Amino acid sequence: MKQFLSVKDVPNLPILVNEALSQKRNPFANKQLGKNKTLGLLFFNASLRTRLSTQKAAQNLGMEVMVMNVSQDSWGLEMQDGAIMDGDKAEHVKEGAAVIGQYCDIIGVRSFASLTDKEKDIQEEVISQFVKYAGVPIISLESALRHPLQSLTDVITIEEYKTKQKPKVVLTWAPHPKALPQAVPNSFAEWMNASQVDFVITHPEGYELDKEFVGNAKVTYNQKQAFEGADFIYAKNWSSYTSYGQILSKDPAWTVNAEKMKLTDNAKFMHCLPVRRNVVVMDEVLDSPNSIVIPQAGNRVWAAQAVLKQLLSSI
Repeated sequence: MKQFLSVKDVPNLPILVNEALSQKRNPFANKQLGKNKTLGLLFFNASLRTRLSTQKAAQNLGMEVMVMNVSQDSWGLEMQDGAIMDGDKAEHVKEGAAVIGQYCDIIGVRSFASLTDKEKDIQEEVISQFVKYAGVPIISLESALRHPLQSLTDVITIEEYKTKQKPKVVLTWAPHPKALPQAVPNSFAEWMNASQVDFVITHPEGYELDKEFVGNAKVTYNQKQAFEGADFIYAKNWSSYTSYGQILSKDPAWTVNAEKMKLTDNAKFMHCLPVRRNVVVMDEVLDSPNSIVIPQAGNRVWAAQAVLKQLLSSI
């Protein structure tokens, strides 16, 4: 593996999942692998789990870690090639990324969608420019379109908790007061399509995801029907893709509650966190024994560690 931007970069997903579970059983077995290697983590947007779990994973592998909140700590970076830099950006990514590549053996980059310029978001400008100019492997810590470390974590968690060979996994839209990107649901769908699951997506009309990510998933506007017989319920809000970045509904009827969970086959509840309690999901579900959001978040370390191990092995 030379980079980690999506499931397409993974040569063999079951092997990577097994590697993560192996790292979980013995976190320090490969402590020498990262000795004298440096991971740079660049955050253009806020983070809690991604920052801490990736840093912890790198330390478990013996790596040094440097972290920068780019919007606060560095010069503003111009991303557009050929730009006339007479504005507020003092440095071009062509130099900035290349310099960081001189200091780091692997670079992680986190940059959200703008939700205002659809075409620019689709191009994933920030991640793409670092891939182009850094000269070292790049890990996506969430981009405009995808969140692959979260999705690998989700695959690992489902593997741990499944009770049948091909479980039914439901991705359900849920209400939220703010417009959120499609990155997590896009990525989750992409990885579920690469996994041995019966995958269903449910959302109100107008919240259809890009067909590229939906793939072979069954799609329904009937949430209760989708929940029937499910083994895993994954709740997540996203803004509209067709009416790009807009909130078309805040319908509380889509909130996940105990009554809906009774329609499932004793399903586990999942969410990437942070989660708005009693908006996305009711306390009665989030605090129930079937909620696995905390161990799910814990698995972020092992997902990152498995990816870092493979990248370190290819340097």
